[in-house]
Amino acid sequence: MITVRPASDRGAANFGWLDSRHTFSFGNYYDPSHMGFASLRVINEDKVTPGQGFGTHGHRDMEIVTYVLDGALEHKDSLGTGSVIRPGDVQRMSAGTGIRHSEFNASNSDPVHFLQIWILPEAEGIDPGYEQISIAPETKQGQLRLVGSRDGRDGSVTIHQDVSLYATALAEGDRVEHALAPGRVAWVQVARGAVNLNGHDLTAGDGAAVSDLDTVSLTGTNEAEVLVFDMAA
Repeated sequence: MITVRPASDRGAANFGWLDSRHTFSFGNYYDPSHMGFASLRVINEDKVTPGQGFGTHGHRDMEIVTYVLDGALEHKDSLGTGSVIRPGDVQRMSAGTGIRHSEFNASNSDPVHFLQIWILPEAEGIDPGYEQISIAPETKQGQLRLVGSRDGRDGSVTIHQDVSLYATALAEGDRVEHALAPGRVAWVQVARGAVNLNGHDLTAGDGAAVSDLDTVSLTGTNEAEVLVFDMAA
């Protein structure tokens, strides 16, 4: 079964410096029928104007993955970590027992466009942690590239939950498939472009819950960038 979550149905918040779209309930947007999917709790598509950002704030007991599409995002946290996240980078921050951080557009001239993803951890009270990797564009072009996993395999960031996160970039006509084992579900999030998912046409911002199927099949109908979450049901 595939249930599509259209981009136009998402929650929205616009503060001038921030334009955000919420796939699931977040902040002032609350919809009891969209509280997450399996261990996936938040997918926010954020656009931040030059020189602006999120001041220092705290999180607990959440795995937070940041995936930048355009521009550069500067990150600082209470662990002493400081970095700039750019397209092709994947950052994982484990909030665990508590962490404080800030995120700002690293440019004074260009906006930054990114996805921030929250995944419920498999246990509360883990040690806070941080990890960032860079993905070579060719490793996800026309193929699914593992970028996050429970065991950090194949050079992916370690996510403290039974989830495997894949990224792919598809040209028109490119096709990728991912097998779902019994007891597994998937969430597909189109970051940009357009694809066909098992017969369903999706465009940028659309998401889809996949259950009771053994294969996720994606075909590019335009140039596209897509995230696929393989999770325990």
